[in-house]
Amino acid sequence: MITRSKRRLMRQTELVERVKSYDPQADENVLNRAYVFAMRAHGPQKRASGDPYFSHPLEVAGILTDLKMDAATIATALLHDTVEDTETTIPEVREAFGAEIAGLVDGVTKLSQLEVFSERTKQAENFRKLMLAMSNDIRVLLVKLADRLHNMRTLSHVKSEGTRRRIATETIEIYAPLAGRIGMQNIREELEDLAFAELDPEARESIVRRLEHLDAQSSERIERIADEIKRKLAEAGIEAWVAGRAKRPYSIWRKLKHKQLNFEQLSDVFGFRAVVASEEDCYRALGVLHRTWRMVPERFKDFISLPKSNDYRSLHTTVIGPENQRVEVQIRTMDMHDIAERGVAAHWRYREHVEERDRNALKAYGWLRDMVDLLERGESTEEFYEHSKLNLYQDQVFCFTPKGMLIALPRGATPIDFAYFVHSDVGNTAVGAKINGVHTPLHTPLKNGDQVEIIRAKEQTPSPLWERFVATGRARAEIRRFLRHAQRDQHVGLGKRILDKVFTDEGFELTEKAVDGVLKKLRLSKPDDVYADVGRGALRADEVLEAVYPELKRNDPKKRSGGPSHTTRRPLSIAGLTEGIGYRLGACCHPIPGDRIVGLMVPGEGVIIHTVDCEVLDRHQDSMIDWIDVRWRDHGDDNAYSVARIMVRVQNATGSLAAIANVISRNGANISNLKITSRNPLYFELQIDLEVRDTQHLEHLIRALKVDSVVEMVERVRGLDTDNQGGVVLSDSDTQGVLI
Repeated sequence: MITRSKRRLMRQTELVERVKSYDPQADENVLNRAYVFAMRAHGPQKRASGDPYFSHPLEVAGILTDLKMDAATIATALLHDTVEDTETTIPEVREAFGAEIAGLVDGVTKLSQLEVFSERTKQAENFRKLMLAMSNDIRVLLVKLADRLHNMRTLSHVKSEGTRRRIATETIEIYAPLAGRIGMQNIREELEDLAFAELDPEARESIVRRLEHLDAQSSERIERIADEIKRKLAEAGIEAWVAGRAKRPYSIWRKLKHKQLNFEQLSDVFGFRAVVASEEDCYRALGVLHRTWRMVPERFKDFISLPKSNDYRSLHTTVIGPENQRVEVQIRTMDMHDIAERGVAAHWRYREHVEERDRNALKAYGWLRDMVDLLERGESTEEFYEHSKLNLYQDQVFCFTPKGMLIALPRGATPIDFAYFVHSDVGNTAVGAKINGVHTPLHTPLKNGDQVEIIRAKEQTPSPLWERFVATGRARAEIRRFLRHAQRDQHVGLGKRILDKVFTDEGFELTEKAVDGVLKKLRLSKPDDVYADVGRGALRADEVLEAVYPELKRNDPKKRSGGPSHTTRRPLSIAGLTEGIGYRLGACCHPIPGDRIVGLMVPGEGVIIHTVDCEVLDRHQDSMIDWIDVRWRDHGDDNAYSVARIMVRVQNATGSLAAIANVISRNGANISNLKITSRNPLYFELQIDLEVRDTQHLEHLIRALKVDSVVEMVERVRGLDTDNQGGVVLSDSDTQGVLI
């Protein structure tokens, strides 16, 4: 566990002096008043460590002075907990400090009373609030990150292990990547390392011990290598500041885990930075390094020509350098170094050029606008949280449109991600792609420098399979949004068919007027909502029937004409499909639980489930991309039935049909359809559709039929009945499905 000794409280004059040292024009009066206001508001409050609570906002302010933030941001840091943890209100802050500071304080005030139902939802809702606040002023995030950093530095004082792990997990999943996305790499690395110490202290301690051992052997070597690099650059007339440092334990652990290496195989534990006077000197220095030492292939990156999305600019290269050591070197100017160290904070200017400041600070953060756009489109809190995490963890690739426009995507992105980045309509109608002029599957990972052309067709719609290989939150959100709308249309159509059959069985006609008259009773707003709920299994068909015709309610549902309701048995559902998607069991092979199955995506029909040995699959070998790996979810459930087909040959004698019906009934199955396919004086053959639980139930029933004296042959059969091509249509969701 990382621990830190207690620090004395920073004096008021000391805080003001720190701000004035980098911003002589800072409003000293605002800083003094915010210091006194916060100290009085928190009064005798204590932290878990026993320190005065005021020490926390003061430390947060200190972290932000290291980032050279403006006086309004420092004042916000001092005040950021007053509204949540004291009796102070936002109007009071606005009256004392003005609208700008009050708005920032409101943006970073934590939500103490959220009407949510789970810790994950609370975490997601807090993150949603943060993103919306950030979209108005990026300084909200800077204060929040400084707040989280100090809380992580003092995490060991929290007594509950569960609380510590929750905070550490949230830090490593959300706040550390956020810091990275806005270029604050030092804060990101410290947050990751502090969280690592809580989540896996043994692994971290192991790496720390190895680093200490390595440092004892290599500290002088690092200094010698840095001096040698500096000397070689000086010989070429390039003045440079060169320094080396060890990577943090979490960074090393992540690389060991990702590349599946052991510590001895890791050659770039130490990195070097060379800061030169100009951009031209960056490339001259790169040439000196490559002429002097052998370059390691595929280890060169030019982030000056292609800056990262957070405006990070630098040259990265790895060479077999002095003393035959593998040396990773970053080459940059002082301005680039300032941005690399302080990220978005480096764009802040204090006296003039305010519009330019805002433009420079925000132009590189299109990802933030994309995430806020997801919110405005009504994404659920949990989905937004998931999409945001996808957007945060990005090692980028740079691709080009056919017209030469540069598009930055996360590593692992595919042409589908590219298409949705261009426009949602382009993604929704994508049927193929050309990468560097060559036709390529849509799931192909993109590489740096690829030129991507999307091939479109008006009749094309997104496939649920796409969600498995997209890498951006935007693409995933658009695919899910389209599928939700398409699935609702499926559910509406299915619900109408179900209700029409149930109404017809009772001798009534289904009319929209009849359904419209019971909307209030069903607590729905329009007929399509009724059909959709029936279609996806959230509402039973007999409930709608009884709402329209209350006189049909009976204590014994079996007395109704038409027998039991079609929804009295809970239907089977399929695991491996996108939630909410409709599917149909193939009438060609009649799959039941226990069979090995495959889903086949059929345009306009959804997913059709086949057994793996179904002949239909043989005709789709060339389009295996449409195959979906699925499995039965309710295998062995006594309340879930599906239909299997058998062929039975029985003696043509009195009572034969009754005998096999009796065997079927005794063994817990039910005949859903029966057809005589052949008959002669000696025997007749029956095609019987049976409701059974699974393959084991069916095999037991077949054995029972075989031993009956009137049965000559019985076997399970496949194939479509041309007289009855109806299928079993289901809805795969977390709610009850529908079997018709």
